[in-house]
Amino acid sequence: MKALKFGIACLSALFALSAHAADQAPVKKVNGVLADAHGMTVYTFDKDVAGSGKSACNGPCAENWPPVKAGDAAVSAPYSTVTRDDGSKQLAYQGKPLYTFVKDKKAGDRAGDKKMNVWHAVTD
Repeated sequence: MKALKFGIACLSALFALSAHAADQAPVKKVNGVLADAHGMTVYTFDKDVAGSGKSACNGPCAENWPPVKAGDAAVSAPYSTVTRDDGSKQLAYQGKPLYTFVKDKKAGDRAGDKKMNVWHAVTD
């Protein structure tokens, strides 16, 4: 009987942790756009092919447009992950990798929106 009570307590704790992890989503909608956990605007890149599982922004590009890290948390549609050239995991929305922009200095900045007509704040 003690083992059953212990098992139930462990399952309850596991469900509580799972619910807490879901609250810690890597992105959330803020003022009409997706933002990372720090409130920084999240962007997509037109050169990325949705569903390809790859990012077209590497090297110097990724220095200006840092990838949104996927971390270890499980994600579900419309989110997914892509594997970057360096092997790290990047969060994707509707199959397109997500990025922040180095010139956005504070939460809510959108300096990267429509940059070079290929970078777009995620509004949906």
